Amino acid sequence: SAGLTEEQKEFQKVALDFATKEMAPHMAEWDEKEIFPMETMRKAAQLGFGGIYVKPDVGGSGLSRLDTSIIFEALSTGCTSTTAYMSIHNMCAWMIDTFGDEEQRHRFCPSLCSMEKFASYCLTEPGSGSDAASLLTSAKRKGDTYVLNGSKAFISGGGDTDVYVVMCRTGGPGPKGISCMVLEKGTPGLSFGKKEKKVGWNSQPTRAVILEDCIVPVGNRLGAEGQGFSIAMKGLNGGRINIASCSLGAAHASVLLAQEHLTVRKQFGEPLAKNQYLQFRLAEMATRLVAARLMVRNAARALQEGREDAAVLCSMAKLFATDECFAICNQALQMHGGYGYLKDYAVQQFVRDIRVHQILEGTNEVMRMIVARNLLQG
Repeated sequence: SAGLTEEQKEFQKVALDFATKEMAPHMAEWDEKEIFPMETMRKAAQLGFGGIYVKPDVGGSGLSRLDTSIIFEALSTGCTSTTAYMSIHNMCAWMIDTFGDEEQRHRFCPSLCSMEKFASYCLTEPGSGSDAASLLTSAKRKGDTYVLNGSKAFISGGGDTDVYVVMCRTGGPGPKGISCMVLEKGTPGLSFGKKEKKVGWNSQPTRAVILEDCIVPVGNRLGAEGQGFSIAMKGLNGGRINIASCSLGAAHASVLLAQEHLTVRKQFGEPLAKNQYLQFRLAEMATRLVAARLMVRNAARALQEGREDAAVLCSMAKLFATDECFAICNQALQMHGGYGYLKDYAVQQFVRDIRVHQILEGTNEVMRMIVARNLLQG
């Protein structure tokens, strides 16, 4: 909490208390039984965590990007997978709040901020992952409606959520032909693939979203035709900060678990904590965690202030924090020895849950491309 205001420290304390009491005791069960803990998330929404950076007039908390990062890091210490879904839900609510008209904001945001309804973000397709601008899902205008055809892959919450923010092609090839639609579950022609079996992130379902002659009113389009790719990328800048913050929480929890294990576990007649090699590794883990945290918080401030370098700082923070935090969790598992590989020990779940953070919200290879392009254009 170094450098935070008293108000931010209070947000952090509330989120940590919620993570400790409402999430951590159930983390392993949610993972093992693949439970999507809707009621727990609705309790979190009562604390203002359903629309953290959505404006207050539609039920949001109206907090800053830095406040949001602090909250997601704290929640992630209790269950990284569930917090990561909440970060996606918050991103969707923000996109509707920011790019929707007044009618759309008041129609969708209140029930999302209370988490009465849950949202999913639909950009990736089977044939377009990193190359998002090549997406093929089509939306053809027909009077006061669009007819959507195509499919989306790896959709967090898919099938269990109520609102789908979908990027689709209303124009020609490339980013300028993409528009953004908001679909509701139950829309004729909207269906879902099988629930994917995943290494981690098991407290949230992942399915394909399938659109077959799916009729959507023109009034469900966010922004103008052709604005969709810009909306998607602006959403992802915040999404990258959010997912990096979830990695920080997992790494923080893993450092504490390693610290405890080194103190309790004895080998060769002494606690592991007496071993200088392990002391040095623990020191390195804590140092890398603090460095990653500072980088994420710096990017969050830049995004909040609308700085010109915000997008590249978000990419740097996402790249650095997700790589470093995975290494920290993995090292914590190693320090546990054989115990770390048992599902009775939480450290293995943090390793499994944050591995995907290096892939989603733009792979870390794409983050490197964004940073390099920015440097070489300068």
